[in-house]
Amino acid sequence: MKTLTLLRHAKSGWDDPVARDFDRPLNAKGKRAAAMVGRHMRSLDLAFDHAIASPAVRVVETLAEIESGYGRTIAPAMDRRVYLASAVTLLDVVHAFPAEATRALLIGHNPGLEDLVLMLVADGADPLRDAVEDKYPTASIAELEFEGDWSDLAAGTARLTRFVRPRDLDPTLGPDAD
Repeated sequence: MKTLTLLRHAKSGWDDPVARDFDRPLNAKGKRAAAMVGRHMRSLDLAFDHAIASPAVRVVETLAEIESGYGRTIAPAMDRRVYLASAVTLLDVVHAFPAEATRALLIGHNPGLEDLVLMLVADGADPLRDAVEDKYPTASIAELEFEGDWSDLAAGTARLTRFVRPRDLDPTLGPDAD
């Protein structure tokens, strides 16, 4: 059995005057949320034997905050294909994971991550899938399991076993009230 954990980068700052979307940093709420999710990952004793991440600034900063709460270094390979990738491109990245890896982490962006979950997990009476379909918020983790090799992963072949949003851990990290 293989386990794929998907992590969306934490909340980034739109007010920061950067020239490129790629360079947007996290905001204060994003940093808090990522550290909280890292602590939650530590409490679950999650471990990964392979990790790939987008090299975007907000992903790199998310990883730093996750690691501070997690208490471990993740040290993913940075893969530019993950930056703003479609679900199909992300699946291509996953298909190339090393065969010996059993627990992998992919850190990236929406809508690609959300679309990947919805593609891999069959539509049905699954409250976790419904929650992802409703919204895959920043700094959220989705954990999927499937039988076979990474190259076998295809539409409808995975089970969503966990979906954790920052607001599930701390209500103050939920959507801003407008």
